[in-house]
Amino acid sequence: MAPVGLMARLKSLYSKQQDEPALSVRTVAFLSVLLTLLYVVPFYVSPTTRPSPSLSRDAPSVIRARIRAVTSSCIISSLVVLWLVVEEGGSSLDAGVRLLGWWPVGVLETLRSLLLTAILFTGPLFERGIVEGEWRFWFCRSKLSESLGGWIGWRNYVAGPFTEEVMFRSAIVPLHLLAHVSPGRIVFLAPLYFGIAHVHHFYEFRLTHPDTPVLAALLRSLFQFGYTTVFGWYATFLYLRTGSLAAVIVVHSFCNWCGLPRLWGRVESGDSVGPSFTRGKEDVDAVAADDSLHVGWTVAYYVLLVVGAVGFCQGLWPLTKSYHALVSFTGKTV
Repeated sequence: MAPVGLMARLKSLYSKQQDEPALSVRTVAFLSVLLTLLYVVPFYVSPTTRPSPSLSRDAPSVIRARIRAVTSSCIISSLVVLWLVVEEGGSSLDAGVRLLGWWPVGVLETLRSLLLTAILFTGPLFERGIVEGEWRFWFCRSKLSESLGGWIGWRNYVAGPFTEEVMFRSAIVPLHLLAHVSPGRIVFLAPLYFGIAHVHHFYEFRLTHPDTPVLAALLRSLFQFGYTTVFGWYATFLYLRTGSLAAVIVVHSFCNWCGLPRLWGRVESGDSVGPSFTRGKEDVDAVAADDSLHVGWTVAYYVLLVVGAVGFCQGLWPLTKSYHALVSFTGKTV
């Protein structure tokens, strides 16, 4: 439970008549769609942000322009939502800032959330760190600087996680709280906007891969919608349980770095020249295979994958417990 003072401030998110929500569910849905469009549409309104058959979304000029555009969108959205929390929700500015996850930063919550996520990725960390030999570079400052020095790495691990979490957690989730949507429904409904925001990659993929059949490109986009929505469930749960925007940003960046876990096939040793720091969730084939390994390595991977999943389930509630939680999943909004 949250401290009495914080609980009292967050209760002011309700309107003066406590049983009456500040916003209707329909209004929240409209505003959520509007914020999603505000995040995605700038990618296509300017020649500097719009990809073409000859200009990839990975081009440095496109990445820079898009970062500027979505940063502006996030600033506008955050200020609008903060105004709604204060004016329509009858909340204090302090409680509004807390609801948007800006303060407190939640250093402990961030570390515990990162630990929980690393437990879930025990298998993939084993594959990348031990089997592929990347562990030697994980704490190498020069390699980290090299990764973040490139625009693709900066987008995947800094700008992307930051702007997406500001928009789809810090801005959209508070709107649902103003409508008194239950915590469980927020976890499963709010991330749908996050998943939908990634559907536009279908158009970009078709531009840069015109020879790929439409059905294959569509299935790729549906798969991306699926795993981004699942991640959105997890990130929204963390946000509500910790009240920390920093926690979900760090977890988002970590998941982008890990990529999607292997769910089938044998593990293989990778190129030992260096780590693939720019390999992300969309680059599942980035590491070149080297020599075939003994089947024991594959068995160890899948055992650790299961162990990580079990450990994640056991640590989900205790490791996300926080005095700064925005809701109680066993009762009303705090």
